[in-house]
Amino acid sequence: MTCDWPRFLGTAPKISFNAEHFFQWRKWKAYGSGVAGDLFVHLFSGTHFITNSHGPVRGIATGGLRYWKDGRDADDVMLGLFDYREDFNLSVRVNFVDGGEENSGFLFAGSEGTMAIDGNTLSLLRVPRYTDPGYTVDTFPEAMQKTIIEEHRKQYPKTVTSENLLGGTEKFEAPRGYSDSFDHFANFFASVRSRKPVVEDAVFGYRAAGAALLSNLSVERGAAVRWDPDGMKLL
Repeated sequence: MTCDWPRFLGTAPKISFNAEHFFQWRKWKAYGSGVAGDLFVHLFSGTHFITNSHGPVRGIATGGLRYWKDGRDADDVMLGLFDYREDFNLSVRVNFVDGGEENSGFLFAGSEGTMAIDGNTLSLLRVPRYTDPGYTVDTFPEAMQKTIIEEHRKQYPKTVTSENLLGGTEKFEAPRGYSDSFDHFANFFASVRSRKPVVEDAVFGYRAAGAALLSNLSVERGAAVRWDPDGMKLL
């Protein structure tokens, strides 16, 4: 095998050929965009497709090298929080250290229930969110507790019961052997043949990538960053 090492380095610092840098380039910031550009971008593209959003307006992230201190400089743990003008927040995280819990899907929590997507399985729980903010009265005298609870219940009637909560979860599973990669290829080849737009075009991809890379910028600055999802630029 031959390798055009200078071309691989491009504008990165000039070093002698290093097989680890070449084959495991994601471990260094000089050659890639870290876990945000590699993994977060897929979470953003899925979220934007489902919500029909152009992207967040503000993001803040934190992370660091917590375990894989083998010479790499790309963070192995990163967490990000993002504000959307569609009136929801997105929380993303990646952990290259085994945290004892595997969760690589999506969880959407809305006013009418929750929807979880994990692999080829979609789970839907139709439980309305609570409208009662709750109360704490234990430190008051019993007579006062009773009065407070009665007044509270007048303002917030009890609508969600244990029966509602135990209603069960609907599950939808893709057919055996299904691969979403095939759908991606099918959509792309069909677009090439028909000259019709793909589902996620270059602008869609740029908006997902730009939003993901706000994480790196936030970590570098140690502060929140603002983003124009329409113009696709920093504010």
